[in-house]
Amino acid sequence: MTSKPRLLVASTNPGKLRELSSLLAGLDLEIADLRSLGLALEVPEEGPDYASIARFKAETYARASGLWTLADDTGLEVDALGGAPGLRSARLSGDDVSRRARLLDLLAAHPRPWSARFRCAAALAGPQGEVAVGQGTCEGEIIAEERGQHGFGYDPLFLVAGTGMTMAELPLPQKNLLSHRARAVHDLMARLAERPLPGAPPLLLR
Repeated sequence: MTSKPRLLVASTNPGKLRELSSLLAGLDLEIADLRSLGLALEVPEEGPDYASIARFKAETYARASGLWTLADDTGLEVDALGGAPGLRSARLSGDDVSRRARLLDLLAAHPRPWSARFRCAAALAGPQGEVAVGQGTCEGEIIAEERGQHGFGYDPLFLVAGTGMTMAELPLPQKNLLSHRARAVHDLMARLAERPLPGAPPLLLR
């Protein structure tokens, strides 16, 4: 029996891991995660843009694991804050709850509506240095009160444009049609279809 190609989904965030694994569920792949491989690297999330950070994470974990690796970097950009928190979205405060509270504190002095967008870059890297990057955006606005039980991070405060629902109110299958992360992964797949990476898991090209 031929074994399935293995793909490492490199994230320590349970919400991201769940979403990325769900996006790949229809592919004939064996999904590995950092915990199952016993990988506990300190990978700095510093760089000039989301694509650079996602690429660095994917390349680092691919070298360490010897596996093709998918990693992403995501940020929330709020127009009233000049695009902040942006690349520092995950470091605005200590945890998800305090980050959302801090965001609302920063917005309190600004008139509504608070237009915003999520941006995501998803990178696939191979152990020999092969790499491709896709990007996706989801437009919306920040609301003043949290809504929804799904998702993570800023999802309960982010009203997805055209839906009347926050990201945290969307069931995962619907979120996977609309989210910045899903769009970044789909863009990555499209790029791989146009320009395949030698040795990449072939079913990623669907």
